[in-house]
Amino acid sequence: MSIVEVKVPQLSESVAEATMLTWKKKAGEAVAVDEILIEIETDKVVLEVPAPSAGVLAEIVQPDGATVVADQLIAKIDTEGKAGAAAPAAAPAAAAPAPAAAPAAAAAAATGGSKADVAMPAAAKLLADNNLKTGDVAGTGKDGRVTKGDVLAAVASGAKPAAPAATIAAPAAKPALPQVAAPTSAPDLGERPEQRVPMSRLRARIAERLLQSQSTNAILTTFNEVNMAPVMELRKRFQDNFTKEHGVKLGFMSFFVKAAVHALKKYPVLNASVDGNDILYHGYFDIGIAVGSPRGLVVPILRNADQMSFADIEKKIAEYGKKAQEGKLGIEEMTGGTFSISNGGTFGSMLSTPIINPPQSAILGVHATKDRAVVENGQIVIRPMNYLAMSYDHRIIDGREAVLGLVAMKEALEDPSRLLFDI
Repeated sequence: MSIVEVKVPQLSESVAEATMLTWKKKAGEAVAVDEILIEIETDKVVLEVPAPSAGVLAEIVQPDGATVVADQLIAKIDTEGKAGAAAPAAAPAAAAPAPAAAPAAAAAAATGGSKADVAMPAAAKLLADNNLKTGDVAGTGKDGRVTKGDVLAAVASGAKPAAPAATIAAPAAKPALPQVAAPTSAPDLGERPEQRVPMSRLRARIAERLLQSQSTNAILTTFNEVNMAPVMELRKRFQDNFTKEHGVKLGFMSFFVKAAVHALKKYPVLNASVDGNDILYHGYFDIGIAVGSPRGLVVPILRNADQMSFADIEKKIAEYGKKAQEGKLGIEEMTGGTFSISNGGTFGSMLSTPIINPPQSAILGVHATKDRAVVENGQIVIRPMNYLAMSYDHRIIDGREAVLGLVAMKEALEDPSRLLFDI
């Protein structure tokens, strides 16, 4: 027997531990070299753990959901073993569901035996309280299941047990409490299911950072509206040529990024951060783009966005969006950032107050572009309008800089030629 150990990969310096997700293989199954055995979740990314060698998964040392650290042993592979021959040594993962058998057994006891599986949980309790069995009540639920409403209706109509309660009688000195049934005319609301799911490490980290942002920053939000017609006309005019030349569509986000960088250059404090009692001004523009993913909100970074072309920005955003959906974003892609943009308009948001992504000091919220009635030169006209919101840390950013910064973004979007001449 030749054993190869499978260990947790190296984590970033800021990540102390990670959580095992779900094993893709069971003990005794054959594995191929580089085949993904399990994914490990940190508070930033999900790491894939490949098989370092081909063979048989001889033992799973750490089960699903275990907390692990870098270089910790999690499994063993027998490079000379045969599938199905491994001892079931890694049964910690299989043993976990055992407690679930207890509620099932209790339900069976409550309803009197073999038909317990056709009574819903709430109905099973009512059956037991009224000394009834599932056979005493006609079920109207899915596949003939007995619902809570069925039991209440049966009790109200005077249903009695099919046979006397077997051997255990209540003591005469303690008469049972009267059972009060709901009125038969009340609507049957059915079951009210609940599910308790632990937060993923990423979700817990998001919650922690948002609370940190609100508790440490003096957050204030300023709003403005922008006429998106000039940007829409440019996109329509150059979309086909842009797509043929660069292999990606010209979207709105590249304009928002360019307009943000334009404003940050004019008002550098919007691109700064607080470090103790100091203000740290950044001479570079790393723009975070908030992206929704199946695991939660992530904010990958456009490094040196001021040096990127429209095509570079669109390609990078498309790449980040795909990686986010697949859970493939790396830690280095989400580290840092000097300013962020959140596009709630993708989901139809009209207005919001975005929360600052610490240690940054400002964030731009973009929303859905809708045709609205506005006044131009004393006339009411229809224009495609977008409401912009910029939240900022009032500790270092005064209202003047915040408002003028957002106005600079508005002017750049309403007259994109300003971006060419940096005015």
